[in-house]
Formats: sequence, C-alpha cells, structure tokens
Amino acid sequence: MAASQWTFATAVDTAKALADRTISSVELTELAIDRIERHDSKINAVCVRDFERALEAARAADAALARGERRPLLGLPLTVKESYNIAGLPTTWGFPQHKNFIAREDALTVTRVKDAGGIVLGKTNVPLGLGDWQSYNDIYGTTNNPYDLGRTPGGSSGGSAAALAAGYGPLSLGSDIGGSLRVPAFHCGVTAHKPTYGLVATRGHTPPPFDPIPGEADLAVVGPMARSAADLALLLDVIAGADPLEAGRAWRLELPPSRHTRLQDFRVLVIASDPLLPTDAAVRGAIERLADNLAKAGVRVTRESKLLPDFAASSRLYMRMLLGFLGAMMPPDVHAGASQAAAHLPKEATSLGAERLRGIALSHRDWVQANAARARLRAQWRTLFESFDAVICPIMPTPAYPHDHSPDQEQRRISIDGVAHVYTDQLAWPGIATLPGLPATAIPLGLADGLPVGVQIVGPFLEDRTPLKLAELIEREFGGFVPPPMFAD
Repeated sequence: MAASQWTFATAVDTAKALADRTISSVELTELAIDRIERHDSKINAVCVRDFERALEAARAADAALARGERRPLLGLPLTVKESYNIAGLPTTWGFPQHKNFIAREDALTVTRVKDAGGIVLGKTNVPLGLGDWQSYNDIYGTTNNPYDLGRTPGGSSGGSAAALAAGYGPLSLGSDIGGSLRVPAFHCGVTAHKPTYGLVATRGHTPPPFDPIPGEADLAVVGPMARSAADLALLLDVIAGADPLEAGRAWRLELPPSRHTRLQDFRVLVIASDPLLPTDAAVRGAIERLADNLAKAGVRVTRESKLLPDFAASSRLYMRMLLGFLGAMMPPDVHAGASQAAAHLPKEATSLGAERLRGIALSHRDWVQANAARARLRAQWRTLFESFDAVICPIMPTPAYPHDHSPDQEQRRISIDGVAHVYTDQLAWPGIATLPGLPATAIPLGLADGLPVGVQIVGPFLEDRTPLKLAELIEREFGGFVPPPMFAD
C-alpha cells in the first residue's frame, strides 16, 4: 500500500486541508490507525490504543468544521506520551506495580490539546520511570527505531518520536529533564522543542499513583514533538501557559516574537564538540556542514566565544542538581547506599559520575548553594545572548546505538569514534539547556549511514520563538525530515 500524501504531511498543511474540506478528520484518523495496525508490530511505539474514542472525536471534529468552526488543531490526529494522564487510560510510567492504574482526568496539557480540536490516537511507550534514552519496560516491551529496528529510538519520549517518524499523525506530546524530548527527536530524525522552564504547566504529567495537583518539578518540562519546526510552534501555542489553579500566575504568557525573520539576520554560535564529551565523526560532521551552509547563506557564524559558560563546570553542576531531584524519589535503601558511597568519594574526584553520586546525597544546604551557582550561570547566558541570538550544539554524541538493557546504566558504555565512554555521561549535552531552563529546539540534519543525525538550537530565556523560527528557516533552506525507508509506504 502506497503512503498517502497526508502520511508525512505537516500539521500546518493538514490543518489547512481540513479547513478547506480537502480531507476529513475521519479519513486522517483512519489513515493513522491503519498505519499503526500495519506497522507497529515491528516498532511498538503506540503502547495504549484509543481508536474508538479517536474516531468518535474525529466525527465530532468533521461536524464542527462543517459548521465553520476553526480551532488550531481541529481534526488533527496525534499521539501522547504514556506519562501523561488521559481519563480512562492507564498511566504507568513503565512501573509494573502500576499497570492497572487508570487516570480519572486528563492532564492539563491534554485538555488544552483536546480543546483546540486535537484527536488523541493513543499513548506512546516510555522507559521505566522515564529514566533512560531507550524506551522499554516490562509492561509494554521495547520500542524500536524505525530507521534500524535493532537500535534505540531514544527516550524517554521514544515512543512519540518513533510514532512521528513512522507517520502515525503529525504531532505528539513529550517531556524532558535529561533530554527526553530532544534525544528521541535526534535518534528518529524528527523535531522537538524543550520549552523555557515553567512555560507549560505540567499538572497531570504525574507518576502513578500521585494526585495530579499543580506543582513544579525542578528542571523538568513538557513540550511538543513533530516532523517540522513550524508544527512545533503550532502545538506550543496551544499548550503554553501557567496552571489556572496556581494563584497569582498568568493564564497565558505572551512570548516575544522571534528576534529575526530572515535567516541571514541571525547571529549564531556553533559548537560541534567538546573534550568533556566529544561527538563522533557523523555528528560532528553534520554540525560543521550546517555551520558552513549557514555562513554561505549570510548568517553570522562564530565557532567559539569566551561568553559561553564553561561546559565542564556547568555539566558537573547539572549532574548534582538533576540527581538531587531524582534521588529524592529513590527507595530508601538505594538512597542510603548511594549516600554512603558519596561520602567516601575523594574531594579531587570530579568526573560526571562522581557528581551524579554526590547529587543523590545532596543536603538542602548543598542544594541552596548549587541553586545560587545556577543563578550565576543564568546571568552568564543572558550576557551571551546580548551578542548572539542562538547557540547551535549537539544533542547526543553519536547516532542511535543498539539496544542495551543491562540494568546498571553507570556500567553501560557507548563508543565515540572507537573510544568507550560512560553511557550516563551523555546527559551533558542535553543539560546545556536544561540546567539554566533555556528553550531548545531539536531539528534533524539528514542521515549518516542510514541513521538520523541532528542538532539543538538553544535560545534566550522565554524567547522560545527565536530558536523555533531559526529551526523553521534552516528546514526551509536545507531540508528536514527524511522518512525511514522501511516505513515509507
């Protein structure tokens, strides 16, 4: 069966076709369902199907379109990461003990998507506790990369990225604390946007069995995924805004426009690698080619700057603060063992692994001091963005690697140009934007030996539209998503 012209179409173009009545929401939804039923036994991206309610919502969307209603997502089918609550469906975060937990109400972000007319096809697979760049668990099994089924699709929004690459609708919702939006986008050749910290309310993106009440999780965000940069902006506009249940916070934030609308007006700092965590030849080469192409297009491209915060120092700080947050939810015996190990670390141990161990044992006093260091880091980034509009840098050091489900991630290794590196040190590149809470847009840069490679565009705080616009202009000028050959039909 040949792919429909709508299989890999953008959400923006598909929304226009829906409004023009060129195609119906029911037809689009049936097309997506058909692809899931034909292909997902190989990929295993959609772990919870909600097809009956999706078709019901599609019929209602067609009736609304016939009445002349216009909403941003009206009639568009999409998927949602398993970690979001959707009323009547399980939310497990991959924990076997919670496989029967059924959410009673939609997450706030899902409500906003449905209010905008989006059609939810189902939920996409995640790793246990959202804690890996591979997406597997004992409830739903393993999600495979559509470009090579023996490799990871990334995580923790790996199911969403794989679903997008396979043509299961043009949009998805994901989340990110250690690269969980950007990493799977990178590995599956799609796009994602990590919003400015706090821009999108997270109520209902909640591990079971906790109540979906307003609150903030340090470093963590929820955000949009798509196959094109313009589609990210479309979905971000729908979901952005504080939680109305939080007193004193604005319901909607008016984001400033992009600093520029023409590619040649942007001032860009490009970083292709770093001794702390090098990138391999495929990733490094793709970023260098992009830098050369941007310079030829008239962009002011700079390759190094003293304004860029020290990558090694900020990465060590990120490791401490990330594990300080994650460690708070560890079982008491695990936390006690890690704390004891941290107490025996020599002061001169400054590896990223040592900092992660220290983070688990972080006292409140230590956290306050680390938070002050983060405030100084944010000031450094503000100064940098007086001279630059965006920083282009790696997301991960290598293209997608073979599945490795060995239980201790600290003992796993990845190969970067033939040299073994600690698996969990890969946190460093996503952390460059996560720690200071900056927006970052992930875009693909084509394929290397059949596997996607890409880059992230880091922008100024609350200026999400700047990296999004730059991503859109790069896509328009140099190309974007390339369908996986084995699922192109």
